[in-house]
Amino acid sequence: MSRNPSENPSEKPRVTLRDIAKQLGVSHVTVSKALRNQSGASAELKARIRQKADEMGYTPDPMLSALSHYRKTSKEKPVQSALAWINTWSNPKELRNHREFDLYWEGAKASAKRFGYHLEEFNLAEIPMRRLEGILKSRNIQGILMPSVGLHFSKELEQFDWSSFATVRFGLTVPFPPTHFVTSAQMMNTMHSIERVHQLGYQRIGFVCEYWEKRFFGVGYSWAQKKLPKEQQLPPLLMNANDNLDQEQCALEIWLRYNKPDAIITDKSEVPLMLQNLGYRIPEDIGVATTSIHDTPINAGIDQRPEEIGRAAIRILTALIAERSFGLPDCLNETLVEGNWVDGSMLPGRFEK
Repeated sequence: MSRNPSENPSEKPRVTLRDIAKQLGVSHVTVSKALRNQSGASAELKARIRQKADEMGYTPDPMLSALSHYRKTSKEKPVQSALAWINTWSNPKELRNHREFDLYWEGAKASAKRFGYHLEEFNLAEIPMRRLEGILKSRNIQGILMPSVGLHFSKELEQFDWSSFATVRFGLTVPFPPTHFVTSAQMMNTMHSIERVHQLGYQRIGFVCEYWEKRFFGVGYSWAQKKLPKEQQLPPLLMNANDNLDQEQCALEIWLRYNKPDAIITDKSEVPLMLQNLGYRIPEDIGVATTSIHDTPINAGIDQRPEEIGRAAIRILTALIAERSFGLPDCLNETLVEGNWVDGSMLPGRFEK
């Protein structure tokens, strides 16, 4: 009998879902759901199915996986399940009063819908963490998004059973759980900002921020300064988080007198007010830009593209669910989203005539 010359007799036939089902005496649908961690089988049966799949050397058919991916992404799917957005603020409404966080939500919600999920908010001020754990498991909610964490509930987070969920957090403001996270490309954003401010004609560009080791705007500023002539390099003004407005204004006054900047990039909403109190005009005396145009009264600076950060978080979360990557990872993945510079009246062009 002739054989197709492309066939390799040493290659074993691919193990299928039906092969596994036959070995265990269950349906191939049950096997499929178990391998995707969906409801329809007990935890014990799921474990048996996964063990048998490993023993038999089962791997998903890449062509079927590609087809499945195409079907998922080629059109918007009807909502099938939910993803959890856990709000840990003692006053839940305050979280999304911050425009950045609200746009995280909007971007994540839109992307979740495209993947066939409904993004649902759960407030720990209303639902204890232990009870929430039971609710999520009973509803087969496998994915969690963690926006900025309020310290009031930090202990409860440590007692939560993260092993049953895929979790993605926003930025480094979430100290726990240690999961994959999405944040803005703070260092690169600031470096691009320095370039843009120079293009607008400013020579002595200062940086005023609240010192926090988990923010990297200042790192980008320091690197960008190294490219400038020595006489244009200014030290950043790092504010103490515990100082009041009067103490900060005093520090700013001394720094301004010594360094004489013609422009300031800042992450502090109070800088325009402090400059006004000290007798400086914006932008006539000093141009001002911000590291985030969404949550400061400054109209020039960085749009960190928070909606895109929300969308990126959903892409990662749905991939983790598809891979059945639940629990706290051994190796954290960091996804950075580059922002855009926005020109504004508080930092107009200042070119020599």
